[in-house]
Amino acid sequence: MTLPTPTQPTIYTIGYEDAHLHEFLHTLTQAGVKLVVDTRERAQSRRQGYSKTALTEALKEQGIGYRHLRALGTPPGIRKTYKLDHDFQALKAGYTLHLATQGDTLHDLAQLAAAQPVALLCYEHEPGECHRSLITGRLGEMGLIGDVVNLKPPRRSKT
Repeated sequence: MTLPTPTQPTIYTIGYEDAHLHEFLHTLTQAGVKLVVDTRERAQSRRQGYSKTALTEALKEQGIGYRHLRALGTPPGIRKTYKLDHDFQALKAGYTLHLATQGDTLHDLAQLAAAQPVALLCYEHEPGECHRSLITGRLGEMGLIGDVVNLKPPRRSKT
């Protein structure tokens, strides 16, 4: 008799670029997310409500936990170069090398996702333009997650 294979957890991603905080929070609650894992190297933002302390409190009011996994953030040298040249392929190459050294943290993240619905947080609205897509790709390659759902809160108008 063969035992059924447990299904791998779904993991969510979300970026807060151009999103009002209430829309961001609504998107998370509608998806049933119970934990936001911050994948920014520095959990700070010039956007009101998105720095670590304020975001933790806002999420808590919605019944959502917060965890900062700094080790999964884009290292400063890679981030600085990307800000200058906007070459995502170069960022991808550098970050992929960094990610190869983060096995323990990736396993920790997978355990969190197996226990409850988790959303990876970063700034960029488009997941394909963000390192969080590289994190989910690596987790998938390692067989630690199943589906990836990219949440996109409505963007505020730029008038």
